Amino acid sequence: MQVAAATIAASIGLDVERSALYFDLIRASLSEAARKALQAMDRASYEYQSDFARRYFAEGRAEGRADLLLRLIDKRFGPLPEAAVARIRGASDEELERLADDVLTAATLEDLLT
Repeated sequence: MQVAAATIAASIGLDVERSALYFDLIRASLSEAARKALQAMDRASYEYQSDFARRYFAEGRAEGRADLLLRLIDKRFGPLPEAAVARIRGASDEELERLADDVLTAATLEDLLT
């Protein structure tokens, strides 16, 4: 578990090319059985094993949701005030879901955010 957490931590912030290189080096160091198991995994249903990976993945999902929501709101209502951006970036999953549900039907930005 510590190796997996260290692997994820080490790849944070890497550019795509370096990340691919890093993954390739790790994959090459695996036994044949481990490589086959890795290839056979269904990424869509995989559940992270370490607390670190679960937390990192959840944070990444929330950040991605907030980014997408900010883009949609910008397209719908124009540039957002910094306070609105901060509020959305700090929103809970439940709040992000509510905002996503309401972004297409809210008449104004104020309606959406209240």
